[in-house]
Amino acid sequence: MHLNADFSQRVLVRYDENDWVASPVPGVRRKMLDRIGAEVARATSIVQFDVGSAFSPHTHDGGEEYLVLDGTFQDEDGDFPAGYYVRNPPTSSHKPAALDGATILVKLHQFDPDDRTQVQLDSRSARWSQPAAGVETLLLHSDAREMVAMERWAPGTSRTLDASGGLEVFVIAGALSDGADTLTRWDWLRLPAGSKLHATAGAEGVHIWTKSGHLRDVIGLAA
Repeated sequence: MHLNADFSQRVLVRYDENDWVASPVPGVRRKMLDRIGAEVARATSIVQFDVGSAFSPHTHDGGEEYLVLDGTFQDEDGDFPAGYYVRNPPTSSHKPAALDGATILVKLHQFDPDDRTQVQLDSRSARWSQPAAGVETLLLHSDAREMVAMERWAPGTSRTLDASGGLEVFVIAGALSDGADTLTRWDWLRLPAGSKLHATAGAEGVHIWTKSGHLRDVIGLAA
């Protein structure tokens, strides 16, 4: 399967306009955002887990990162309620479950093969910085290849985000507009390398997750 696999193009996927697709695991469904491959794929998805659903133990050969959007996700390391950002690097393994149900934003098979950095960060209790008036930022992960962060913008705040190495923006809450489109809760925008995003928060402000720098070398993947 190739879905939104041309990384030289701007892509916007609206949560409310994207259908759920059943997974092979009972009680687990996905809204696919981009994908190259079948069940083992380079993929970005919103995944919803029914109460009591679980996966069998498995290894993430290409790594896994996820943001818990709703409910509580868990594995052998503990419970990860809404607001947690987790990175499970290549060669890591676990047996995930959602005893009370959960929804996550997840990216698979997108790590540097040599990356061994694990992250389990609770954004609700972490210390945020304030780089500019009306803006709060929380760095989730940074290395030579990419930077992952959360930002909260006050209502009406305008900000320019660097997309020179590519950029993904996922709206956790609120809304923002880039002049062409308005993104609302759980909408996802991907910009190719060489871009720039200038956006303004809506009347209630906006809370976003971002990943940047990681698309410099993937434009040819879908060729």
